[in-house]
Amino acid sequence: MSYRFCRRSLQSLESSDNTELAKLWILRLLVPLGAHRKFIHQNEFEDDTLARFLGLDEWIDDVKLKFKQKAVRAHLQKLYNEAERSLRHAESPKSLAANISRLSHLVGLSEADRRIIEFAVFIHSEGLLDVTADYLGHISTADVHNVLSVLLDISEPNIRTALSSKGVLASSGLVRVDRDGTGDLRNKLNLLSSNFADTMLYSDADPVTLLRDIIVPSKSATLKIDDFGHIKPSLKLLLLYLQEVLATARKGVNILLYGPPGTGKSELSRLLAKTMECELFEVASEDDDGDPVDGDRRLRAFSAAQSLFSQRRQALILFDEVEDVFDKGMSFFAPKRSAISHKGWINRVLEGNMVPTIWVSNSVDCLDRAFIRRFDMVFELPIPPKPQREQIVRAACEGMMPAELVRKIAESENLAPAVITRTMSVIKCIKGELGEKDIPDAIERLIGNTLKAQGHRPLKRNDADRLPKTYDPTFINADTDLVVVATGLERTKSGRLCLYGPPGTGKTAFGRWLAERLEIPLCVKKGSDLLSMWVGGTEQNIAEAFREAEQDGALLLIDEVDSFLQDRRRAQSSWEVTGVNEMLTQMESFPGVFIASTNLMNGLDQAALRRFDLKLKFDFLKPKQAWLLFKRHCTDLGLPVPKPQLKVEITKLSLLTSGDFAAVARQNRFRPIGTPSAFISALEQECLVKEDGQRKAIGFF
Repeated sequence: MSYRFCRRSLQSLESSDNTELAKLWILRLLVPLGAHRKFIHQNEFEDDTLARFLGLDEWIDDVKLKFKQKAVRAHLQKLYNEAERSLRHAESPKSLAANISRLSHLVGLSEADRRIIEFAVFIHSEGLLDVTADYLGHISTADVHNVLSVLLDISEPNIRTALSSKGVLASSGLVRVDRDGTGDLRNKLNLLSSNFADTMLYSDADPVTLLRDIIVPSKSATLKIDDFGHIKPSLKLLLLYLQEVLATARKGVNILLYGPPGTGKSELSRLLAKTMECELFEVASEDDDGDPVDGDRRLRAFSAAQSLFSQRRQALILFDEVEDVFDKGMSFFAPKRSAISHKGWINRVLEGNMVPTIWVSNSVDCLDRAFIRRFDMVFELPIPPKPQREQIVRAACEGMMPAELVRKIAESENLAPAVITRTMSVIKCIKGELGEKDIPDAIERLIGNTLKAQGHRPLKRNDADRLPKTYDPTFINADTDLVVVATGLERTKSGRLCLYGPPGTGKTAFGRWLAERLEIPLCVKKGSDLLSMWVGGTEQNIAEAFREAEQDGALLLIDEVDSFLQDRRRAQSSWEVTGVNEMLTQMESFPGVFIASTNLMNGLDQAALRRFDLKLKFDFLKPKQAWLLFKRHCTDLGLPVPKPQLKVEITKLSLLTSGDFAAVARQNRFRPIGTPSAFISALEQECLVKEDGQRKAIGFF
């Protein structure tokens, strides 16, 4: 311990009401507890500053007085005896006494509890007391009980009871004994927070002040109830429940919110408090210096808040980022998290906490099932559905993006509200220098970069799900009247369709057209999107696709369904069977419109085929359809009106599909088609490719 530090501590003691108590405790450490053995050496003191504070100046300043260890010890004994007579009833500083009295009223402290808090505050704030205690060396937990018994003149059994894990000090988090190994006395007595001692000594400490670096008043909510319309049923139940528990002071109320990062879980918690007109306090994840607070300290902070705020009838506690507390630590080498190592204690807390608490996590995978079943309500806050994403994007961009781009950005099923909010805060900072015309591209780029960094697919550069301007169901050669089917689905809003036939015949486009006709969102998944290399991954992806569509009220279209819906009788791996089983389960329970499309009808699982209400065959265009579609495209491309004799050329192309026309129209962007005849020549090339493919397939088999 440096001289400067001890000198400051001496000045602090001499200029405050702390002197008498500190002096009594220092002398008890030195004499009955034997710390004098390291303080008094053969020819000098270990610390002259401490010696001067105790009144042993003459053994330092009087050059004529020879330092004699035995005589110095006798002098110290005399000082100790005098202190026991005159300082035995020394009192705490007024501010500390008032704060301890306030704490006692809040949490119910015994006399031993009060004295232990008093001493713990002193040893964490007064350097000379800490220096003297260091002379005891590293002590065990049992030694702590003995030392405090002597220092505070309280029986050791009472000290042991006060410091037990079930005592008020430990359960409230105010003072906890570090039971891991040995250490110096100061570090064996852990206070609630780094500012706790100073706050207790020098301020009128209400509970919020005492907890200021570990429990903080929450920010104000910025969103409205309408912004969480996608969880309206669960939210209604939660609001009703919170209203009741706050009115009746119900104990053991815990709510678990989970979902991907950025979906607004913390913001929802603030909104709940605002709606209930009550205070919300957050368990901090970092201290005043910005350093992270570990899980054990956060649990202690939570416990203290429960004790200190128990008499506040209109209060909620928010425990965000619970992963660092509840992580099950599945790795063999990973240390167990605080909640797991204190499982019994946590279970008791969840069953008896006085202040309703909202626990927030990105996933429930980190929580033990024993914890989960103790929450009153558990519900997920997912990425908002497409209509709501579009609404959020539109509101956030404040007219800086065209409607088409708003819809395009909202297409991303992984787009969390926080990503939109953060992007727009950046754009608003630089929009003056950026220029109005470059803003939409900048927004799209920033959001796309964030999605990519999160491991999601970036925004689509081209909207493949957009219906072509030339689309018309009359250009589809199906074995059933598609308009009649659409009319029926408009009425029922439910149905399972299987569309099959050659590529390019308009199966996927029909799904898009139908969604527009029904005025519902479209959720498109390819078979390759759902297949997973991990065990159980395909089943999870299938279930998630149906869940997402149901949540959005969308038409679910799964393209290339043959990639995982093969006949189970031919399956060679177990995952092929479980994938089909999951598909069948989801199909039967899905309440909306589901469309599966495939180019390969043969080989599909027969049980799956029976689950479809209607199987529609899409075939190559009829001659009349091909001619009408040809004239439509000529008009769209600005070509001359085709001459009637070209109709004969079109009818010769027996393998034409609407997809061929779309492909040739795209070619026009970089290889201009100047005449209707050139258009027909390009269509012939598309058909030749298919004819070659058919001949090769026949020859191979």
